[in-house]
Amino acid sequence: MGDKRRITILGLGNILLQDEGFGVHFVRWFENNYQVPENVKIIEGGALGYGLLDTVCSCDRLLVIDVIKADEEPGSVYRFTKEEVDAQMLEPTSAHEVSFHDVLCKADLIDELPEVIFLCIVPYKYKEMGLELTPSIRKKFSAVERLLLKELSLHGVKPLKLNHA
Repeated sequence: MGDKRRITILGLGNILLQDEGFGVHFVRWFENNYQVPENVKIIEGGALGYGLLDTVCSCDRLLVIDVIKADEEPGSVYRFTKEEVDAQMLEPTSAHEVSFHDVLCKADLIDELPEVIFLCIVPYKYKEMGLELTPSIRKKFSAVERLLLKELSLHGVKPLKLNHA
C-alpha cells in the first residue's frame, strides 16, 4: 500500500526565455504522458514568486523541476535536497526580487514547509528569448522522467504510463 501523503510536482521557469522554462514544459509533458494518483498534484508554477506560497504549504512533499545555472555541462541533471540548495544560496541582492527560495523561507517561517527535493537541469540557453526549448534540452526529458519516477517510487507512488495512439 502506497504512502497517501500529499505530493506536489512543481514545474518552475519562465517559458518566454527558452530553456529557462524547462520545468513548466516538463510538467506539461509529464501530465500528458502519465496518470498520477489523487494524492499527487502536478502544478505549472512558472515564475509566480509568492503566488506559489499556497501551493508549497498545501503538500507534505514538494518535488521541484527547474533549471540551475551552474558551470557544468549543459543538459546535466541533478537531485538536491532543500538543505543542499540552502548551503549554496547567495545573499539576496534586492528586496524587490522574489526567488523561489524566498517562498520556501516564508513557508518555513509560518511552519508549513514540506519536505522539498529539487530535480534540476543545466540549460543550454539561459535567459534568451524564445517560446520553445532547445532540441538538446528537450532530449533530456527522459533523464528527468527517470529521476522523477524514482523519486515518486521512494514515496510509494507509481504513475500509470498513458498509451497515446
